[in-house]
Parts: sequence; structure tokens; C-alpha cells
Amino acid sequence: MILSADAGLEAGAGAGQEAEEYEDIRISEFPHDEDQQPIMGHRKQPSKENEKPKVPIPLQMEAYLQKLEEELGYKKSFDVVVREMTYANKRVSFLFMNGFAHGTMLTEVLKRLTYLQTDDLSSHVMHDFLDLYVPAIQVAQESDWDRMMSAVLAGGTAMYIEGEPIVLIIDAKAFPARSPDEPSLERVVRGARDGFVETMLVNVTLVRRRLRDKQLRYEIMRVGERTQTDVCIAYIDDIVDKEMLKGIKDKIRAIKLDGLPLADKQLEEATVKRGWNPYPLVRYSERPDTVAVHLMEGHIALFVDTTPSVIILPTSFFNLVQHAEENRQSPFIGTYLRWVRFFGIAASLFLLPLWFLFTLKPELKPPALDFIGAQKAGRIPMVVQFLLAEIGVDLMRMAAIHTPSPLATAMALISAILIGDIAVKTGLFVNEVILYMAIASIGMFATPSYELGLANRIVRLLLIVAVAVFKVPGFMIATTVVFIMLVKERSFNRPYMWPLIPFDLRGLMSILFRVPVLSNRTRPNLLKPQQRDRMPNGKHR
Repeated sequence: MILSADAGLEAGAGAGQEAEEYEDIRISEFPHDEDQQPIMGHRKQPSKENEKPKVPIPLQMEAYLQKLEEELGYKKSFDVVVREMTYANKRVSFLFMNGFAHGTMLTEVLKRLTYLQTDDLSSHVMHDFLDLYVPAIQVAQESDWDRMMSAVLAGGTAMYIEGEPIVLIIDAKAFPARSPDEPSLERVVRGARDGFVETMLVNVTLVRRRLRDKQLRYEIMRVGERTQTDVCIAYIDDIVDKEMLKGIKDKIRAIKLDGLPLADKQLEEATVKRGWNPYPLVRYSERPDTVAVHLMEGHIALFVDTTPSVIILPTSFFNLVQHAEENRQSPFIGTYLRWVRFFGIAASLFLLPLWFLFTLKPELKPPALDFIGAQKAGRIPMVVQFLLAEIGVDLMRMAAIHTPSPLATAMALISAILIGDIAVKTGLFVNEVILYMAIASIGMFATPSYELGLANRIVRLLLIVAVAVFKVPGFMIATTVVFIMLVKERSFNRPYMWPLIPFDLRGLMSILFRVPVLSNRTRPNLLKPQQRDRMPNGKHR
């Protein structure tokens, strides 16, 4: 499948078809920074404080090639290709990166140019090539050496004509990319099966396909001195809070790093700067429909090239516990699924510490819960059993990730026998520890946000240790400290525990219940949207 502007950018067409694991995706857009527009021949003037000294293009072919050898490693790096030719008595060279170039398209350009005669060119050579003789959809003029290099390293082809101070950047890219398959972490029973991939233009197209809104904006910025990673800021212009948007742009511009090879996660750390706080302050999603829904509410989405995860911000604790499956069912069933999920998340946090507390302090148990507690003691202290079980579950999770699929079943059986059966029979663990640990793990895996599930696990360990050392006061103090920490936390200047603190009854009802579409008429107050009413013209039609 070739994805291009000529074909209408039908990025999602391959989601329901058999596709090879990797396909050639042609990118018909020049990655550029905020001061450069992707439309050929048109560019904003950079601001004076950010303007870099302009480096001219050499006028002589020998000087041009020498500069390529010195700065780009031409003749040393095997993937740097320069094709020299002569058209109408003009020495011309094409500079591109082998592997990024679209061979068929460049061949067509070369074919067309071979028919040129000397009489075909006027005194305005560059104008003739740009407007008459280069058969490409997107062609841009560039007179700055550094910008030319950035365009070539992003996959473009630079056409140099000896004696001209301007080069032509031809859009002829072919990036390897996989088909947009359903993300493994956000599967649904009903709904779309497409998901984001590692090519940014495919991702923004999947969202554009769902949001045919003329107010949808995609702004490109580049981050990283060496990687020059493309970051796209997506928002709906007449909904988003402009002050929040400006703050996010300023944070991204202020990033001073040599690069973002790990893409979205490094971008999050560079902008959020949460330190050692384990709780996520942004939401990740690999589903285009989830991102589209958040954009319509007034959120901002950050697309980072080379990653299938999109950053949604700002977020809150209660936003992280919602899943797309709840909105794919009827309101009643969606509410039921949401409450079951809430119960699982609460169990992953408090089940083990409370059971441990009742075991240490049996007098706290009401008569109806006399059965709770260990029937016999193990050979090692209870708190050590919990810690070993937690570490064992984490080891199994990591082993499952790195185990080849054909061996995953065998690994699961071995883990179950070793940890579940032999550990109990030898007296290392008691049955109740394994049982409640399994329930807590199921609750963690039922958490929609992978990052939130890991953070809850850390808090659970903290509560277990606090109960082991201080009993009831330890549980109460540790729980209070964690709650206060969450209340004081903010995600891009938005309260993390909204709508509980500050209290918002309408927002809390939308969290507790899956409200029918026609009844959910306003956007969340958390986002301070320009248009609070969801319905067109302020009323239902």
C-alpha cells in the first residue's frame, strides 16, 4: 500500500484487509518546525530571537560536494547518495538518503528532465525547473543550507543546480511502516480495529478521518538538537483553552535536549517534570477513536514521530480509569462495566493491606468476617511473603513480555506450578496470600492505564509495609499521605483529582455513570473549553 496525497491519504484502508507486516508508506509532507509551513513555496518568517544565521548554498558543484563530504559524510556513509547528471547544459545533482527515497517517483522526475533542451530554459532557471519541469506533487525552494540538510535527513530529495543559490526540495519519501492494527493494550469487543503506527502522518490521518472538522489543527514542531524529532500538537481551535495551549507550546519550545530517541516518554518527562511521583500526569492511547473523543472535549494530543502512542493532556486520576469498551455498550451495561472496573482497581490497592491488617489485628474484624485471616502461619514472615509474591508477579509479567509466543503457555504453566503449588506445599507461602495476591493482580491488569496500574502497585507495597510496621496508624497515615499527594498534584495546571477535589457534581456523575450520548450535553469544566455545550448551535437538533 502506498499512502500519498494523490490517493487521498486513506490511511485506515488497510485496517480491515490482509496486509504484510511492513509496507511502504509515502509521506507527502515536509517535516518542519513551527516557523516553516508544509505548503510549497510559502513560509512564515522566523522570529528575530529564534532566527539562526543563514548558511548559503555553494554556487559551484565541487564546493557543494565538498561541503557534503565534510558535514553529511558523503562517500563515507553508504546511505548518503548523490546522483549527478546534466540537463540542458546545466550540472544537476540529486541528494537523498538511500532507504528514504521513493525510487519510482524519482525515476519519473529524472525521465522528465532528460527531455530538456538548452532552448527550453529561460534566464530564470530555478523558476523553470520549479514550475515547469519537475513533475512532483510537492516541491519547495530552499536557500538555507541547514534547512536543506534537515529536509534531506527527514526523507526529502534536494535537487541542486550549479550556479543557483537555491535548491529544490522534492517530496519523494518511502518510509517502512506496518498496517494500523488494533492495539494490544486497548482491545474492545465492539468498535474499530485500527490503531496508531510508528509513522506520524498515518496517525494524524486516522484521527482526521474521524474528525472532519475545519477547526481541527495540526501544528508541527521539532525537538532535539540531533534527532530533530517531529512533534505534532493536535487540537480543535474553537474548543481548546488557548491559555493551556500556549503553555504547552512554551514547554515544548523550552526543551533543551540532544534528542528524543525514545520519543513520547522522553517528551513527557521533559515537559511534565514530575520527578519521582509514580502517578501518570498524561494519558497514552493507541486508538484513533479515543484520541478523537478527547479532542472534541477540549483536550490536546501530542503525536510524536516513530511511536504509536499519542499523549493526551491534561488528564486526571478518574480519566485514567475509563476505557473505550464502556462507551461501546449501552449506558446500563457501560455503567456496570465501569463499576466492575472501579472495584478491581480498588481491590488492587486496598485488598492485600486490609487483609494483612485483619490478620495482624483479628479484633478489628466484625463477626461476619471471622473467616478472614491466615489459617496457619508460613515459614517466613507474612510481610516477606507479600513482598516475594509481588516481585514474583512482576517477574512473570516481564518474562511474558520477553518470552516468544510459542513458549508463553509453557512459561505460564511453570510459573503457576512453582509459585502457586510448590511454594504453598513447602510452607513458604500460605494459601490466602496467593489467593488475594491473584485478585489484586487481576485488578491491576483491569486498570485501563498501564502506567496507573504500576503506580497503584507501588502504593500497595507502601501500604503493606506501613501496616507491617505501624498496624492501623500506619495504614491510615500512609493512605492519607498518598491521597494528599494526589490532591496537590496538577496536570498542566489542572487539578489531578477532579471532579472529587475540587468537587463537581456533574463531572462526578459522568465519571460514576456512563451517561447516554444525548444527555451528555456539556464538556468537562476541567478543560475550560471555549464552547461548553456539545450540541450544535447550543441546543439539541
